[in-house]
Amino acid sequence: MTDIARDQYTRMFSADGTVLLHPDRPEARYRPVRAVKAFQALIRDKEDTSQVFKIFESLPSGDFMQRVQDLALSERGEFLRRAEPNLPEILDDHATLRRTPKGSLAHAYCDFMEAEGLSAAGLVAEAERLGRPKYPDLVQWFIERSRDTHDLFHVLTGYGRDALGEQCVLLFTHGQSPSQGHLLIGYAGAANIKKLAKGSAAPIFGAVREAHRTGKGAPQLMAQPIRQLLERPLDEVRTALRIPQPEQYRECHRIWQAEGINPYDLLATKPAEPELMAA
Repeated sequence: MTDIARDQYTRMFSADGTVLLHPDRPEARYRPVRAVKAFQALIRDKEDTSQVFKIFESLPSGDFMQRVQDLALSERGEFLRRAEPNLPEILDDHATLRRTPKGSLAHAYCDFMEAEGLSAAGLVAEAERLGRPKYPDLVQWFIERSRDTHDLFHVLTGYGRDALGEQCVLLFTHGQSPSQGHLLIGYAGAANIKKLAKGSAAPIFGAVREAHRTGKGAPQLMAQPIRQLLERPLDEVRTALRIPQPEQYRECHRIWQAEGINPYDLLATKPAEPELMAA
């Protein structure tokens, strides 16, 4: 980003006076070698989420600020910030979500989170444990909304929290919000799974490519009114967002089952929850 462009972003404000880019927010530097080393460290220790942050930090997206501006300063963005100022509070209120009709996205989301022992607040806490400084700007809102919709991606796409499912969600996310970090973790992670499942006939790369195409073809989820989506039938939301069934991913699981491979044991430990952002 040029100094002129950065200065322009620090002079843009939302209707409530929130600056688009806080002048104290440091500019991300492109450091591919650091990203590769962080990925190698992540492969060695799947629970070290600090490496995920380093990967995204080291591979900043060239159009990130333009994407933040396009959403945050639009009428839709202004509405979302007023209507849904804190997504984790909405998503963790399962009592309210359970009052929606059976078959809703809300019920499917609660089922998924409860079965996995997850919470939106837990993902926030995991991200904050990294100690990354926060700034009172619209970039912060964009980053946090990206993070807070991560588990909704799992529910809407049908990808589980097994190693392949996480790579598929990352590449779906790249289709929604392009970042080289998503590409590196998604495709390199798929290559590692292929290596670990040596000799398997499962179409691992077919699954991640399918996820990538789906993400590109779907409207941006974080730009949708999440509260309204939660009230609608899950199948209706998937149709509206152009999210088909994950056929290749399910084929991988079917083949692995026949081959006696447990997809949740491929990496020995459960995959880490990344803070989905690209600064």
